Amino acid sequence: MADRRLRARRPPLHPAAWWLWALGLGTAATRTTNPLLLGLLLAVSGYVVTTCRPDAPWSRSYSAFLKLALAVLVVRLVFVVALGSPIPGSHVLVTLPEVPLPDWAQGIRLGGAVTAEGVLFALYDGLKLAALLVCVGAANALASPSRLLRTLPGALYETGVAVVVALTFAPNLIADVHRLRAARRLRGRPDSGLRGLLQVGLPVLEGALERSVALAAAMDARGYGRTADVPVPVRRTTAALILGGLLGVCAGTYGLLTAAGGGYGLPVLLAAVTAALAGLRLGGRRSPRTRYRPDRWTPRACLVAGCGVAVAALLTVAASADPAALHPGVVPLTAPALPLLPAAAVLLGLLPAFLAPASPLDDSADPKEPS
Repeated sequence: MADRRLRARRPPLHPAAWWLWALGLGTAATRTTNPLLLGLLLAVSGYVVTTCRPDAPWSRSYSAFLKLALAVLVVRLVFVVALGSPIPGSHVLVTLPEVPLPDWAQGIRLGGAVTAEGVLFALYDGLKLAALLVCVGAANALASPSRLLRTLPGALYETGVAVVVALTFAPNLIADVHRLRAARRLRGRPDSGLRGLLQVGLPVLEGALERSVALAAAMDARGYGRTADVPVPVRRTTAALILGGLLGVCAGTYGLLTAAGGGYGLPVLLAAVTAALAGLRLGGRRSPRTRYRPDRWTPRACLVAGCGVAVAALLTVAASADPAALHPGVVPLTAPALPLLPAAAVLLGLLPAFLAPASPLDDSADPKEPS
């Protein structure tokens, strides 16, 4: 039994690997409006989350992101029905009473004809944003926020703490609501409706305040916000490198996304990333930190991250090579087709389900270690 447990125990996967995988799928979602490919991306992310996520409170937020994605899709469709669509169409589904607007509101209408072409265009566009949200939810459900914080460079530690606190607020809140509703059901008290919501809300608020006080005490005990003495020239060089790198990243990304900037986009982006990394390296001197048993980039982590990067790269190439397949038109109305090569590229995102499946013996819990 001990030998089986020793063989089954694996080192935890690096949390940044899951984020790179999820961001790769999200990048692929932004390169297409084909509903079949977007549905395949949603299915891939859902299967990997179901297979690989650990049993931890922060990993239960995936369903909340699914509901948020569905709400975004519904709101997008409601806006098209109520305000109309710029897409011309001849297939009228329904004609709503149109509200007359003053002259200064030209270009805006309330009501009127709702066409199938406009609804279909809104569905494709909203589904792309929904897929992006679901990919971010997959990263939240798979990567431990506290372990991800420990992997950040020293210059980004304070910003990382704020981001981690913001990202873990919703999962902790959802976990508290589920725990309190289960306790009320065991005691024979109502847990649904307005009365149940009001009686659950106060304990949830109290728990959030207690966590805030405990977090503030832990941050103060670990010296949060205290910095080392760094020479003024080093500080100025660090600020110049980081600021110039971020501006260069914006310019390089804009160049890659536009046809006119294809020549300078990639060199500017690479130079900007190098400058930003150098600035972060220098900035780490202001926040000296030690790590006990830091997370390592294992071959499994590299493969998981590489799957997401490969999906993003292949979909980007496919969008340039065959834009009609990845962006099906709605005028005239045609049924979207599933392109085989992009679909096979999306299926590469399933590999983490076999490379890093969740296990009851897997060391997925956050170790209580000082940082």
